[in-house]
Amino acid sequence: MVDPWQIDNWHIALRLILSVVLGGLIGFERERKNHAAGLRTHILVCLGSCLIMVLSIYGFTDFIGQPNVNRDPARLAAQAITGIGFLGAGTIMFTGKSITGLTTAASLWVVMAIGLAVGAGFYFPSGISVLLVLLVLWGLNIIEKRFLNQMKEHQFTLTVDSDLLSTEQIETIFRQREAKLLRIHFDELVDGIHSVASIRIRFSARLPRTELALPIAEELRRMAGVTSVSVE
Repeated sequence: MVDPWQIDNWHIALRLILSVVLGGLIGFERERKNHAAGLRTHILVCLGSCLIMVLSIYGFTDFIGQPNVNRDPARLAAQAITGIGFLGAGTIMFTGKSITGLTTAASLWVVMAIGLAVGAGFYFPSGISVLLVLLVLWGLNIIEKRFLNQMKEHQFTLTVDSDLLSTEQIETIFRQREAKLLRIHFDELVDGIHSVASIRIRFSARLPRTELALPIAEELRRMAGVTSVSVE
């Protein structure tokens, strides 16, 4: 019977190399989309997790049978699961309107789990997991762009001369594009002591298609009295 607590150097190298390949596949998908945690980050996370798992299982075999030694191969792995949180948190950004980086943080967490699985010798689950992760990142991304991202909110900001403000014209522009106005906020920009020189209008709208944001911004810019337009 093969001793489960013993492993040769060839199999250790195999597991480490395989973790680099599998982590690199997911990291490449993140890298090509210019995310903060890309190819090298995912490779290092997966490789480090694999090394921790190998160390946890095989690194303390010399202490087996010693008095007061309780062997627990999952102890270091549990610490790796906890420790990956700081790296994932570093990829999450709050821009004031939305939160980005959650998918990359989740991919780092999954890559850590894949590295632990490779380190434990679970090659088949590791390979299936990589295929499923790539299916989620690539396949569902296409579905999101086609069906879900189109329904995201866009924030428009206009600066308009107070004497030439026409809310009806703004509403008409959005109605013609089949866009839905959600929230509107007016700010009076005072020139001097009491004179209102211009008004800043901030409103959120849900567009039927994301590519309509720029044409709508261009139509708003052409309105009489509009001095600036921005869209997010």
